[in-house]
Amino acid sequence: MSVLSFRRGAVGVGAAAVLAATGTWVMWPGGIDGRLWGEVRPVIEARIAAESRGSGYGGSVPAIEARWFCQAKALELERHGDEVRAGVNALCVRYGVRDDILVECGAGQYPQVVRLERDEAAAGGYRVVAREEPPDGDGYGRWTDSHFGVFTRSSLHHPMSSRTLEATARAHFGLPADAGVGEC
Repeated sequence: MSVLSFRRGAVGVGAAAVLAATGTWVMWPGGIDGRLWGEVRPVIEARIAAESRGSGYGGSVPAIEARWFCQAKALELERHGDEVRAGVNALCVRYGVRDDILVECGAGQYPQVVRLERDEAAAGGYRVVAREEPPDGDGYGRWTDSHFGVFTRSSLHHPMSSRTLEATARAHFGLPADAGVGEC
């Protein structure tokens, strides 16, 4: 092997390493601006809870007063002027009460992209202008591929804890902090 061939090979390997590192940097989720997330999170969670869908036993039995409680985890957060794009993983659980026990009547965890605009007149100073979520079935993978980076997509499969939602639901229904959780 000649010195020239060796140099070309080394340059090729070096160029490939730089491209791979650049691609990883571009696809790696950036740091989340905690202040901005604190401003938009309540607006996002309220909108997700308001638009949560699904029927089932909890919705058909008025006595248990079931309602949706949702939380969002920031995966990507970008601000462009007065507009914000938030890629989130959302967990929604439908809770009700039966015999002084918190009952879980349904749940779902799914990624979303929420777009917001600055609006001083709106609660929280932002309003949601668009919210997208993946379709069920075959289109799910294509949707997540087109809306999230490689490393962000891998975090979509990590289950979110419902402990905070349970505590919020207990407080909402006036239950003690140690009230049990049963099935609807």
